[in-house]
Amino acid sequence: MAGNISQAGQSVASRTLSLLGAFDTTHRRLTLTEMARRADLPVPTAYRLVNELQEWGALTRTATGEYVIGRRLWDVGLLAPTQTGLREIASPFLHDLYGATLSTVHLAVREGTQALYLDRLAGHASVPVVSKIGSRLPLHATGVGKVLLAYAPASVQAEVLSHLQRVTAHTVVHAGVLKAQLARVHRDGYATTVEEMTLGACSVAVPVFREETVVAALGLVVPTLKRDKLRLVSALHVAAQGISRSLCGATPGTARPTFG
Repeated sequence: MAGNISQAGQSVASRTLSLLGAFDTTHRRLTLTEMARRADLPVPTAYRLVNELQEWGALTRTATGEYVIGRRLWDVGLLAPTQTGLREIASPFLHDLYGATLSTVHLAVREGTQALYLDRLAGHASVPVVSKIGSRLPLHATGVGKVLLAYAPASVQAEVLSHLQRVTAHTVVHAGVLKAQLARVHRDGYATTVEEMTLGACSVAVPVFREETVVAALGLVVPTLKRDKLRLVSALHVAAQGISRSLCGATPGTARPTFG
C-alpha cells in the first residue's frame, strides 16, 4: 500500500496526501478503486476526495476513466526551491550543451537512494531513454546517479551497495566493481555507463559544485562512448563549471560555455 498512515485518526489532509501518494513512477495512471486500495481508504471516501482534487486541478481524469496527476499540482511542484533555483540557473547551460552535442542532456540531484531528474533536453536524433523530468532512477545504473553516489554520505553508499538490482544485462551489481567506479569518479571527475539503464544507451556525467559541495550531476546520453568521450567530458565540465559559478553568486545566464 502507498498509504502508510492508518485510517483511524487520519485528518482530511492526510487522507488527501495518501491519495496523491498512491502515484509513483510505476503507477502513473490509476482507477479510483486502485487509488483507494493503495491509499488504504474506503472507496466512498476516496471518491469524495478525488472529486475535490480533480476540481482543484491536482488530478485529471482520462478518457478511459483513469486518473493522472494534474497540471496544477505540477505547477505547484515547480515552485520548490530545488526545482526553481537550480533549474533556472542551469537552463541556458543545458541548452548550449544540447546544441553542441545534439545528445540527451540530464540534470539530476540525489533524493535518498535515487537520482531525481530535474531537467532533460532531447531531440529527434537523441538516443531513446527512460528518464523524464521528475522521474527517479537508480543511482547505481545511471551516469548522473554514479556521480551523485560517489559524493553521497557513507551511509547512503552502504545502503545502495547492499541492494544492487540488475536493470539490464550490463548493470553493475557487484559492490566491489561499483566501489572502484565511484573512486574513479573522484579521481577522473566523471562517471560513465554502458547500457546499464537502457540497452543501446551509454552515458557520461560530471558533478556540479556549489563551493565545495556537489549539489547536482550533469550528464549526456549517447549511442556509444567509443568516440568523442573526452570531447563530451570537456563540454560537460565547461557547462558544469558555468552552473557552479552561477550558483555561487554570478548572475544566471552569464559566463556561458563555449564548446570546441
